[in-house]
Amino acid sequence: MKVTWLGHSGFRIEIEDAVLLVDPWLTGNPLFPAARRAEAIAGATHVLVSHGHGDHAGDAAALSAELGIPIVCIYELATLWSGCDGVTTLGFGKGGTVELGAVAVTLVHAVHSSSIDMTGDGPSLAGTEAGFMIAGEGHTIYFSGDTDVMADMAVFADLHAPDIGILCIGGHFTMDQQRAAYAATKFFDFKTLIPCHYKTFPLLAQNADVLKAAVGGLDVREPEILVPIVF
Repeated sequence: MKVTWLGHSGFRIEIEDAVLLVDPWLTGNPLFPAARRAEAIAGATHVLVSHGHGDHAGDAAALSAELGIPIVCIYELATLWSGCDGVTTLGFGKGGTVELGAVAVTLVHAVHSSSIDMTGDGPSLAGTEAGFMIAGEGHTIYFSGDTDVMADMAVFADLHAPDIGILCIGGHFTMDQQRAAYAATKFFDFKTLIPCHYKTFPLLAQNADVLKAAVGGLDVREPEILVPIVF
């Protein structure tokens, strides 16, 4: 299994028979090298989108149409995209699980917001924000999406027991490093923790130093752009 950072909250996850592009914001992402786009999306089988904001969903429709693969997301957002030329979607609800080949993906709650501008006339509601539990190859990955720490995470841990956490840490728009560390140590028993939603803009955290200091001996892997983390 390989988890590869595409910058901000975007990841390429190669797991079982699937290649998942999770919140793949490529166009305009200051951390993503545009010249390596083909490498980042090669062989992708699904696009997973946690919510409608442009820094997560901005490339989803174009990738779906270009690659002929579905966008997997909350039902209302899927409905908005379903009328776009060449776009296919798989919409579901929180607590629901879909089988993507040999991979099981469960949509879970997050605390943030979700909107999308489909017409240029301003944002419209796009369902609600979510995270994912991604299970395969003997691992379960918790991808938090954009969220604050929340008591629901205790339920997620009990039901899914994720061993890999991908948590937003940037602050301002999401939980910061201290709150992410609290979530990781209070609710979960991760073996590996991968931070995201940071470094992209000056407004966000520029490193994971506070997180690493606060989680003790937990294995924190600060990702590098397009360098796979192999499990």
